[in-house]
Amino acid sequence: MRVLSHTVLLFCALRYTDAADAWLDKFGVTASDLSFSGVNSFGHLRHAKCLADPNQQFDVALLGFPFDTSVSYRPGARFGPHAIRMGSRRQRPERGFSLFQQVNPYEMLNVLDCDDAPISPYDNQLAFDMMDAAYESIYNRRVHNSSLRATSHLSKTGKEHPRVISMGGDHSIVLPALRALYKIYGEIAVIHFDAHLDTWDPAFYPGSLTPLAEITHGSFFHIAHKEGLIDKTGSIHVGIRTRIAGTQDMEHDARVGFQTITTDDIDDIGVAGIIEKVRARVGTKPVYLSFDIDTIDPGLAPGTGTPESGGFTSREAKRIIRGLAGLNLIGADVVEVSPAYDHAETTGIAAADLIFEFLGLFAQGPSVQSSKVNQAKDEL
Repeated sequence: MRVLSHTVLLFCALRYTDAADAWLDKFGVTASDLSFSGVNSFGHLRHAKCLADPNQQFDVALLGFPFDTSVSYRPGARFGPHAIRMGSRRQRPERGFSLFQQVNPYEMLNVLDCDDAPISPYDNQLAFDMMDAAYESIYNRRVHNSSLRATSHLSKTGKEHPRVISMGGDHSIVLPALRALYKIYGEIAVIHFDAHLDTWDPAFYPGSLTPLAEITHGSFFHIAHKEGLIDKTGSIHVGIRTRIAGTQDMEHDARVGFQTITTDDIDDIGVAGIIEKVRARVGTKPVYLSFDIDTIDPGLAPGTGTPESGGFTSREAKRIIRGLAGLNLIGADVVEVSPAYDHAETTGIAAADLIFEFLGLFAQGPSVQSSKVNQAKDEL
């Protein structure tokens, strides 16, 4: 009886495989996901676990860093990569042409969603070791397009390296990124969009009782400065508006290597003036672009851990970013997205849109001057 049942099952299975398939017969393999369906990759891109598969090739990697155990206020940014991917669902490569940058980055670059780096939430020593290894691995992969010449003129060896856009995660994930990039390019000029300086000396703040505890999302640039990673003649903050202990904080910030553009400066010099100051500061140096989502006013991007009122609009932020076309960009991030404090995915959508703008800059490549820089109008 058991043998008979197995024979019947085998016969049915063989018969089924020979039969026509209802879905394929009617719809074939061309039916694509809708904006709200499918696996949650960034912009419906192909995705892979790149850290586990060294054979994956790409020109630009999107890599999540779900880490938030270096925050000083509200946690939750470990869910940021997921929220950013959710916010990108209305993006897709076949509708990826930018009206403003006049380019479809997906047609010019092989962009791959490389999933998330698996980072320990229990041990920060282990977590930073994992992030160090993740960045060093991913930045040293072979590019997909062998004819691409976006970073080779900047690297110490003359080799072309891929670019990475990190999705955070709290802002301390940038320290491991700068460590990996320094090995390839030397000192890095940083364009830092943020409401906060993030250069604070942890010796003057409570809780920094061990060397590891000194690394927080508000001190990592200080640590990077001590490690010699930052170009002190080419780095600049954009969007600063936080409270500080006193003028000594700004003096220390200058020693770390940053100039400062505040949010109020947009009222005086406009978008074009901010773009001009940033471009003049970084020049032709290798540039890392770091964007804390709290740069944007919390009325427009509430999902963040340390909100500060009086920020840029998302439109202002995007226009400033577009004005950076042609700089020697070697990497970028959007960090501090904390969806627990968001409403209707507003922050996740803004963060995903910023990444699309970064991809447009990458696609245009170095030495491309933005024709809109001198045409930018004030927002007010």
